[in-house]
Amino acid sequence: MQLTAQLKVAITGANGQLGYQLVKKLTGKVTLKAFDRAGLDIANAAEVDSSLMAFAPDVIINAAAYTAVDKAEQEQELAASINEFGPENLAKIASRLGAVLIHVSTDYVFDGTSQQPYVETDITNPQSVYGVTKLAGELAVVKHCSKHIILRTAWVFAEHGNNFVKTMLRMAQSRPELGVVADQMGGPTYAGDIANTIIAIVGQLDTQNEQRWGIYHYSGMPFVSWKQFAQQIFAHAVQQQLIVKAPVVNAITTEQYPTPAKRPAFSMLNCSKIQQAFAIKPSSWQVALNNLTLYK
Repeated sequence: MQLTAQLKVAITGANGQLGYQLVKKLTGKVTLKAFDRAGLDIANAAEVDSSLMAFAPDVIINAAAYTAVDKAEQEQELAASINEFGPENLAKIASRLGAVLIHVSTDYVFDGTSQQPYVETDITNPQSVYGVTKLAGELAVVKHCSKHIILRTAWVFAEHGNNFVKTMLRMAQSRPELGVVADQMGGPTYAGDIANTIIAIVGQLDTQNEQRWGIYHYSGMPFVSWKQFAQQIFAHAVQQQLIVKAPVVNAITTEQYPTPAKRPAFSMLNCSKIQQAFAIKPSSWQVALNNLTLYK
């Protein structure tokens, strides 16, 4: 598909970490309609139908999600409405329009007990309400829209929105020492790189003769623990003169930092399938952290 003014792209979740980046990168390159939650409630089927039928996009990118992992344990219905029924509504309208649906999912669809990075065909076994609703959203997309790309990613951070990097930088202003979980491993992923990946995929799709529909993993490398990631954040922040001195980071266990939602201990995603299919390499979170001046 050519990224030209003739290509009509709709983005949901336009004010989130990823949606914000997508809007920034696609503005002026395609005919774009960006919806934030106030502009389009994806859980409302009638609203989805009227908004998207009127625009008739060639591509729908669903960057909308309920991502408050711990709150989801109490707000199960709300999480399901956004993470499950929203994608289902989008998949149905995409199918009616003959549009491509690109849907963003998560490492939380796995239970985190693997000994090697997860491939797309590994058994899913979510351990939290968030993970259960995200998996249900994936299944709805597969069921209702044949022209789909589901992109599972992990540990997302960006300049815009709330994330681990910004939390750590905020804590570094006032705390000389802090404890960070050291027994959960994963691949931090910069939202700008996820946006670039989605745009690259769209540019390579041949909707008349496409063999690459399906699920793909895309996350940052190298794999680290939250503690190691925090240490790298602080090292880069000192380098960029965002903070004067890095706090001491003490290792703590998941048991020492209990949360309402269970998180996968092992969140590593094998990204070789997306490399083979679309020649897209994993994100480098270290390169992204080099631009920490953006976080002021």
